[in-house]
Amino acid sequence: MEVKRSVKSRIKRSRPYSAIRDAAYKLYESRVEGDLPKDQVPRHVGVILDGNRRWAREMGMANVNDGHQVGAHKISELLAWSSEAGVEVVTLWLLSTDNLLRPAVELDPLLRIIETTVQGLAAAGYHVRPVGALDLLPDKTAGVLKDAGESTSTADGLIVNVAVGYGGRREIADAVRSLLHEQASKGTSIEELAEVLDVEHIAEHLYTRGQPDPDLVIRTSGEQRLSGFLLWQSAHSEFHFCDVHWPDFRRVDFLRALRSYAARHRRYGT
Repeated sequence: MEVKRSVKSRIKRSRPYSAIRDAAYKLYESRVEGDLPKDQVPRHVGVILDGNRRWAREMGMANVNDGHQVGAHKISELLAWSSEAGVEVVTLWLLSTDNLLRPAVELDPLLRIIETTVQGLAAAGYHVRPVGALDLLPDKTAGVLKDAGESTSTADGLIVNVAVGYGGRREIADAVRSLLHEQASKGTSIEELAEVLDVEHIAEHLYTRGQPDPDLVIRTSGEQRLSGFLLWQSAHSEFHFCDVHWPDFRRVDFLRALRSYAARHRRYGT
């Protein structure tokens, strides 16, 4: 069995096979792109970049951080595809609050990759917005995120939310905490606030305040769950679960997600 898999793997990596495969994908990609209605593009796309570690293991890499590095390079392609399609906001989940509990030998290299990636996005001219509990991050990482947000705050074009140290429950708790502090500074009592409190009051204190909620959420690697990603904002989002690991995510996969979104009749919870 191992011999058969090895032979198949060599065939798939061979140049003739790769050329035929790439030509077929290009043809299919053009067909999917032609099917996309230009007036049904999501304004905001959230992406759970899942499968970097599994991809690295399947590729036989001894260091799973190599998978994170390849995945980081894929981000620039995604953003280019998004800009071409007319998407206005992309939220990238790069690191969850749970990930912060990993051993330093795993976490530290990942943080360095994230820092370099965010700096690259800022240098490329994207409007970078940190999304997450920066107080939970190491000072250096938090500083890189803050600097990127401040230096690109007036940039035009695609807004890129980088969710680092992000957890959906934490975000809602932070929003409520911020709301309470704001109202307390105005002299509003808890009883008075309870009388008028509405969902919009909380929405105004979310990490993504001022932005449209995500129309489409994409998760790679075949997992079909949100894992706490944009819990509040995704109440009416459409979801697309892609079987490929993030480093293998292709433009045709992105176009298929857009096509799936465009084909749905959005009822917004009704």
